[in-house]
Amino acid sequence: MATVEFGQAVRRWRDRVSPEAAGLPAGGHRRATGLRREELALLAGISVDYITRLEQGRASHPSAQVVEALARALRLSGTERAHLFRLAGMVPPGPETVPAYLTPSVQRLLDRLTGTPVAVYDASWTLLLANPPYAALMGDPSGWRGNQRNGVWRQFLGPAGRARYTPQDRRELEAALVGDLRSAAARYPADQRLRRLIADLRTNSARFAELWESGAVGRHESARKTIDHPGVGPVTLDCDVLTVAGSDLRIMVYTAEPGTDDAERLALLTVLGTQALVG
Repeated sequence: MATVEFGQAVRRWRDRVSPEAAGLPAGGHRRATGLRREELALLAGISVDYITRLEQGRASHPSAQVVEALARALRLSGTERAHLFRLAGMVPPGPETVPAYLTPSVQRLLDRLTGTPVAVYDASWTLLLANPPYAALMGDPSGWRGNQRNGVWRQFLGPAGRARYTPQDRRELEAALVGDLRSAAARYPADQRLRRLIADLRTNSARFAELWESGAVGRHESARKTIDHPGVGPVTLDCDVLTVAGSDLRIMVYTAEPGTDDAERLALLTVLGTQALVG
């Protein structure tokens, strides 16, 4: 019964979210004002087939990550999010786990940065949300799953990204990320997903293990970065990391100095990338 009710709740909340409110284009003929399944799947990083099976009550026991992703994509209030977790047969995440909830006020803030590359991470540097300009700048993360969505894992075990680093910059970044993860583990000792992530990194990355054992401390903060973009070439930007008080979320924002070649390249790649995503 709970499975059917879960699907009904997802469908009901999907119908009330307009594509414009979710930052998506509303072009084409629409039978309803709400999100299509394809759009919800894109926003939540879940396959359309799985969304369909959830709504039809044919998929049982969705994971906590799936429920959290749906709650974010559907812009649920705190009370609604807790209700969705209970419908999935789970206790809503408490203060002992890494927060992954975007409040409506934070979501409204992000909505006002539609032309600026923005990504939101949790305290363990797991990507929660990336807007279209960020995807255009850094590469589309919508297909990433599991540890692929974690910035620390990608730094030590993933493929090379578009950001360019000097050897010194890379050492400082890696030490700061390990320090961040150590702090998160101390704040959220009961978070099983975080513990598994750290274990995976210690087992499979000699560099991470070395830094972890050395007691490296630090914090990944604002920096000036050069991004090697395949379409427009190198773009040098200011990267600021804003922390949301009370939720431990990290909002990463990329900006260019007005009137510079970098500002022109950023504007161009944002338009090109958005057109590609819409098409």
